[in-house]
Amino acid sequence: MKFLNFLIVASVLFVSCKQKSSSVKFIKDEKIQKEIQEQFILVEDGGTIELPEGNFLLSKALSIEGKNNITIKGKGRDKTILSFLGQTEGAEGINATNCTNITLEDFTIQDAKGDNIKLKACNNCVMRNLNSTWTTGVDSMNGNYGYYPVECNGVLIEKCEVSYCADAGVYVGQSYNVTVRNCVAHHNVCGIEIENCINVDVYDNYSHNNTGGFVIYDLPGLPLKNGKNCRVYNNKAEENNFKNFAKPGSYVSDIPPGSGLIIMAYDSVEVFNNQFINNKTLGCCAVSYYAVGRQFTDSLYTPYATSIFVHDNIFKRKALLIPDLTHDLGKLILAISKTPADLIYDGNYSKAMSNENGTLQQQYHSCFRNNGDIKFFNLNAYKSPNIENVLKTFDTNLKEFDCSVNNITGNKN
Repeated sequence: MKFLNFLIVASVLFVSCKQKSSSVKFIKDEKIQKEIQEQFILVEDGGTIELPEGNFLLSKALSIEGKNNITIKGKGRDKTILSFLGQTEGAEGINATNCTNITLEDFTIQDAKGDNIKLKACNNCVMRNLNSTWTTGVDSMNGNYGYYPVECNGVLIEKCEVSYCADAGVYVGQSYNVTVRNCVAHHNVCGIEIENCINVDVYDNYSHNNTGGFVIYDLPGLPLKNGKNCRVYNNKAEENNFKNFAKPGSYVSDIPPGSGLIIMAYDSVEVFNNQFINNKTLGCCAVSYYAVGRQFTDSLYTPYATSIFVHDNIFKRKALLIPDLTHDLGKLILAISKTPADLIYDGNYSKAMSNENGTLQQQYHSCFRNNGDIKFFNLNAYKSPNIENVLKTFDTNLKEFDCSVNNITGNKN
């Protein structure tokens, strides 16, 4: 946990610097814009795009496509700052498509009209020692994602910082073989989000002062379905009690402030050696897609959370914390618990997953053990078509889940 202590100090220093950022002067020069964009267009395979030192106000998105073995490198994230405040062309700040072995490192990117950095359909992509933020602060019109690799194979995000995203700071979607490590996420709706990915490791990250610290989601209607094999370990989710400023109707708009980790509809997730500290609504929960109350028509989608293994974590919270009451999940927790919950399992499964006696088949079992003296609730939602019945059927029997789930591999690479 020594690295986490470093991340905490670094995050505090960043916030104090950010508060002074209004005095930073940016250079708006069409010549510089053209020179940087020409590098993105003309760089040959195996080349490096050198971003100069300075604070630059850019009006157009920077795009690169179909290149191999490329590095996009600044002089340091406190020395090279790219601002897209007032962007007039394109949505992203940097957009890389169909690239192989691409690395982005050592710069800061701010205020893109859409997402600050988007990588689509790339193989072996690295984002390292970056900072991504919106200097506008809390605003639902901010871009959704600070770092947004999607439909990629081989993703590494490390030593990056991200803040003020209207959805997720670090988001990885529909990708294979993913690692997110040593990152700091704060003042986002969701700090770090994994969505519909296969083979994932999320570790040594510090997610604090977001609405939700970590989210592991599997959603219907996407080309890559049924995310699985995700390990979340050695992270710290602390005081993720920040207001939810997501765009209305988005999935993350349903997250109640005060959420440490939410797992929804994923298969084979192992959560261990994490710290969940002073999250006012819940420490960790594993629920089915039905918990969000949305309909779906995807016949190939599996909406249940299966083979979830939460063990050897630390749950701590101050006395007198009150669950968030602006969202249904917070209201439910207050109704059944009166105080924040440490661990919630909705216990939902289908008839096809049941034994003849109605119990859950062994291959779908979830296990929760060695997490200290926690406040645990099993909602038994397979019995409950609505919230009123859940209030009648939940139990606190943690002994039933004193078991292990094997063969959760995470990122195999």
